[in-house]
Amino acid sequence: MDINSLLGTMLGADSLAGISQATGASQQEVGSVLSAALPSLLNGLSQQADNEETAAGFDIALADHAKVDTSNVASFMNGVDLDDGAKILGHLFGGNTQAQTQQIAQQTGVSAAQSGSILSAAAPLLMSLLGQQTSNDNSGLATSLLLKMLLKNVDIGSLAGLLLGAASTNTAAPSQQTTIPLTPQAQQKPQGGGLLSLLRKIFG
Repeated sequence: MDINSLLGTMLGADSLAGISQATGASQQEVGSVLSAALPSLLNGLSQQADNEETAAGFDIALADHAKVDTSNVASFMNGVDLDDGAKILGHLFGGNTQAQTQQIAQQTGVSAAQSGSILSAAAPLLMSLLGQQTSNDNSGLATSLLLKMLLKNVDIGSLAGLLLGAASTNTAAPSQQTTIPLTPQAQQKPQGGGLLSLLRKIFG
């Protein structure tokens, strides 16, 4: 499992464009909200995997979402289920979706309603990507343990600061607001290199 690949896809050009189209938000707004929310979402994933009461159900949910094809992110986002995304957020935010969304809105300047829509569109993609990575692992380890291994060296607090800082430095020009090239797909458009460098410092 590769956190660089996961974040690269979530923050890549196709994801930003697809979520923008699905929600009516600008790509700049999508990028800002995702940068602010991903650390909390990753923390929620970790808690779901670490809790004996939720780990089994979480494994099943990941397996179900792994069946959805994400090879074409634009196509995936075209059919994204926002209601499913809202349910995912409820689990990852521990039932505090409204409070978390309001906090993200305050951090980014994007309305709470728009932030909620963006996250509801992004959550199924996050679950599908994680599900596919765990289903492709041949170690025989449980999904919950694989996820712990993925996140064990991630400092969520530092990641939050770096993502938000990089998002704020990439607001000068529209061409720099739409791409964070961590994946081969995203590298076709070389903007947003500041975040790439920061993530490499963490995970390299």
